[in-house]
Amino acid sequence: MINQTDTIDDEPLHAALKLNLKQLRDNLGNSPDLVSRQFQVNLANNMPIQGAIVYIDGLSSSSSMLQSVFTGNYENNPCTTPNELLDYYKESVIPEGAVFNPTSFNEIFDLLLTGNSILLLDDCAQALAVDTKDLKARPVEEPNVQSVVRGPREGFTEVLSWNTAMIRRKINSRHLWFETYKIGSVTQTEVAVIFIENLVSDSVLEMVRERLQQINIDGILESNYIEEQIQDKKYSPFPTIFNSERPDVVAAGLLEGRVAIMVDGTPFALLVPALFTQFFQSSEDYYERADFSTLIRLLRFLSFILATITPSFYIAITTFHQELLPTTLLYNLASQREGVPFPAFVEALIMEITFEILREASVRMPKTIGQSISIVGTLVVGQAAVEAGLVSAAMVIVVSITAISNFVLPAFNLGIAARIIRFLLMIMAASFGLYGVFIFIIGIIFHLCSLTSFGVPYMAPLAPFNSTDQKDTLFRVPLRSMITRPKSLNPKNLVRQKKT
Repeated sequence: MINQTDTIDDEPLHAALKLNLKQLRDNLGNSPDLVSRQFQVNLANNMPIQGAIVYIDGLSSSSSMLQSVFTGNYENNPCTTPNELLDYYKESVIPEGAVFNPTSFNEIFDLLLTGNSILLLDDCAQALAVDTKDLKARPVEEPNVQSVVRGPREGFTEVLSWNTAMIRRKINSRHLWFETYKIGSVTQTEVAVIFIENLVSDSVLEMVRERLQQINIDGILESNYIEEQIQDKKYSPFPTIFNSERPDVVAAGLLEGRVAIMVDGTPFALLVPALFTQFFQSSEDYYERADFSTLIRLLRFLSFILATITPSFYIAITTFHQELLPTTLLYNLASQREGVPFPAFVEALIMEITFEILREASVRMPKTIGQSISIVGTLVVGQAAVEAGLVSAAMVIVVSITAISNFVLPAFNLGIAARIIRFLLMIMAASFGLYGVFIFIIGIIFHLCSLTSFGVPYMAPLAPFNSTDQKDTLFRVPLRSMITRPKSLNPKNLVRQKKT
């Protein structure tokens, strides 16, 4: 079935001004934000011509265009036809902004709904569109999620053109290329693909293009809409696409041969391919000394392990493998659990769910009281639970260590994966003890090794092992020794800098 609206949109413009204005109003449902300012101007032969400027209130700032049209000097213009007058507007009257010549209603609506002002003349089947976007958006601020102690304080905003400009400022090279797509049959959201053409792998770039072109959805409201559509594995807890709201992180990824995907309306950009070790890296690692950065990075790996397996180990040992504990510690734990009516698994489940509730409450509450609720709530609930005999003091310590370790991870989505796996490990520990925990961990390792991100092994350069790329994996060597780009990404130019 053919959509009647689409058929109308593809029609060319009418010569009559009244018909053009009527069709614009009808197709936009006579919306009150569609503004049309009509005027009259005389040609060189003193013939009066009717005209109109049409724009969407709130999307366009048409003051400069209106002033130019209404105060333009037409006394000595040589125009004798409306088409000549339209060219005169384009060449001599409109002082600034990108100028387009739409000839169909489809083009008119695309330009009108993206902040352009449309100039129409009677007895003229053409139009003039001028870029008069009025960007009312959040200014460039310090990122709230990925903050650093040392480094740039600017973060992406919701305006795509501002975000691409920030990337241009970081990488001043003619090899930095942009490709734009309109995705979403209803929203027509602008999506930009950014890459350095003499670095990025052709196979990765082509894969990004194909997956974006295959997206068939009515609307794109955030970059996650794109992420879920193009990721390799649909049902893995581990993220295979990296996201960041920092221009320096995206610029660093581009310099390594990655591809960035930016969506209009969100401050979070996507980077592909993504590797597992990349989620443990922070931009601050390269703004501090190599020895300190290595120490912090190893601490993040340790924190991920603690955030994932600590409750399950506690459940397994206290339930099945008490002989692994020192005698004194075993007596202390036994005395603490003497009045607790639940097994260790139920005890851990109660505390973990309670903490997850407090975490979500602190996120949803107003900022002025959210932090106090998370801190005071955790202390009060934990102490009250111990005094009431619902949980043991040792379990409160275990859950606290788990929660704090989860916050150490620089990538929020990797922390979500750790939380999901933690609950599954707790079930395995309660069912099969340490045997179940280790079997599940082995299964997770197999799963990680089977993942890919746009054709690149997810666990590279650890599996498959690549000795050259170990300079920036678990450890971070000094910058002068990081001579090559990651081989795992298959960049066209492997050399980052000359040997010193």
